[in-house]
Amino acid sequence: MATTAMVVSPLATQSSPKNKRRLFAEARQNSLQKLSVIFDHGNKNVKVAPKLKTLMLFAFFSTQKAVSVNFENGTIDGSTRTRIPLTRALYCKPLSVFSLDVYVPQGASAALGLGSTLKCVYVYRRRHTIRALFVDSNGGETTWCFSQVKGTLEDDVTEADLISCVEFNHDGELLATGDKGGRVVIFQRDPASKQCVPKKGEYNVYSTFQSHEPEFDYLKSLEIEEKINKIRWLKRKNQAHFLLSTNDKTIKLWKVSERDKRVTGYNTREEGGRLRHPSRVTQLRVPTVRPAELMVEASPRRIFANAHTYHINSISLNSDQETYLSADDLRINLWHLEITDQSFNIVDIKPANMEELTEVITAAEFHPTECNLFVYSSSKGTIRLCDMRAAALCDRHAKLFEEPEDPHARSFFSEIISSISDVKLSNSGRYMMSRDYLGLKVWDLRMETKPVETYPVHEYLRSKLCSLYENDCIFDKFECCWSGDDQRLMTGSYNGFFRIFERGGAGGAGVAGAGGAGAATRRGELTLEASRDAAARPRQPLRARRVAATAKRKKDEISVDCLDFNKKILQHPSIHPSTTIDEISVDCLDFNKKILHTAWHPHESVIAVAATNNLFIFQDKF
Repeated sequence: MATTAMVVSPLATQSSPKNKRRLFAEARQNSLQKLSVIFDHGNKNVKVAPKLKTLMLFAFFSTQKAVSVNFENGTIDGSTRTRIPLTRALYCKPLSVFSLDVYVPQGASAALGLGSTLKCVYVYRRRHTIRALFVDSNGGETTWCFSQVKGTLEDDVTEADLISCVEFNHDGELLATGDKGGRVVIFQRDPASKQCVPKKGEYNVYSTFQSHEPEFDYLKSLEIEEKINKIRWLKRKNQAHFLLSTNDKTIKLWKVSERDKRVTGYNTREEGGRLRHPSRVTQLRVPTVRPAELMVEASPRRIFANAHTYHINSISLNSDQETYLSADDLRINLWHLEITDQSFNIVDIKPANMEELTEVITAAEFHPTECNLFVYSSSKGTIRLCDMRAAALCDRHAKLFEEPEDPHARSFFSEIISSISDVKLSNSGRYMMSRDYLGLKVWDLRMETKPVETYPVHEYLRSKLCSLYENDCIFDKFECCWSGDDQRLMTGSYNGFFRIFERGGAGGAGVAGAGGAGAATRRGELTLEASRDAAARPRQPLRARRVAATAKRKKDEISVDCLDFNKKILQHPSIHPSTTIDEISVDCLDFNKKILHTAWHPHESVIAVAATNNLFIFQDKF
């Protein structure tokens, strides 16, 4: 039975509630399935109201006692299948930290309409009564709706305005984008959107600055583009924010700070800032600090340059928040944030004779918790896990993750489509996700032989590889990302489509044909579109999309022209009732509308999708 980690709700950080009805109403609106459990001093009885998804449990416990509860067809017995460990923190005020796991047996899942795991989102104590509100973590599907779009929805788009990277900071309050023009735009979460009921994932422009300028390498007669390849946030330690941004050659550390005060009354300076002649100083004044209009300043604190011969494709911060790595096609360097003129080469795969070159590095990332571990992927479809404790130069990997190739399925395009474009470690550090051209793979760091889960992204393009090779689309580098709880995956596709997979759904577990040509939308996988049509329907559930491999249609289906949204809506029982499916032929896909960069809010169901020069923000329909 799957387990769940304790989830701390924003409600849990508030003080002892005075208006409990409002808080519980807000918590209920933040979930699709609700289950309220009331602990009280007294006997052990249970009352179930299936229509309201409400269950009441009365049980006595102390600070050191563990209460065993079993949800079995709406009743409770003394078995240990469900264990609720209670700690002293349960009696603290406010009750914001405690250990709580609830497992629902399969027999009770259908009877109560719940998933296998319940997460506690709110708890408080009043006298001898402790109330906890649980949310069904996997009993219902997320209903996505449009929240915002940043950028103009015009057809005439300049190359410099194309978004090249998207990144949330560690608490999700800031969202940064970089474009091909070298600009970085930072968006801040609207405070009002967090307080309203239901919550809204709305962001406003916080700061914009030019991170990189075009340069020219006169020694190699090579132009260096200003395009921002990656952005990585540092964890916040004070009032200022810090982030790393990089183009092909140079990495910069930026400080983003606020200024809302100004100093007046200088003795040797005029109000306009000009120096005052000493002869005009007739008396001494004490400078005063006065409030001023809020200004957000971005200033470069460090510049890390001249360390990469080839184009930088990845930067990753270490968990110690003191070092970071940068990777190009053939080398990976280790930097210290305080040292700009020296870096350590930790991986070098450049052969003595370049004619013997067989693979290049495509992505690299540090482990989220172990500061000595990092992974990097290659164009041959392999991923290497390295331990910096073993040697200064990690030329020997600790683990090699590679899926055996089927010799019968090998073709001219096999090596191209097996190249890994992105690799991301899960937030827990146990799993690793890799993205190749046609699909996603999830690896367990303890098992090297094969991935534990496989999710085909656009398997219907396998028959189009020849034409994709001719127009160079086969070389597109799609990124991927984890949800905050590591239970969902997201990546992009063509025609403005992006895919969301729920782990454990029918799309995973090594199902090679799932989501393929003409396949129906399965539970646990979703294809959505970032387009003007979504922006024209704010707060409405997004229509699920489906791609048919050919133009052949069933009697009750219709192929959709790319520019014609007057199409038949097909209801499918495997997805949420409020979600509809629109089918489009693979021949109508627009390969110029590609979703390469996506980001997931670290704590909430809010996602950011970069579509050409637009940034779409979607959220769970709370």
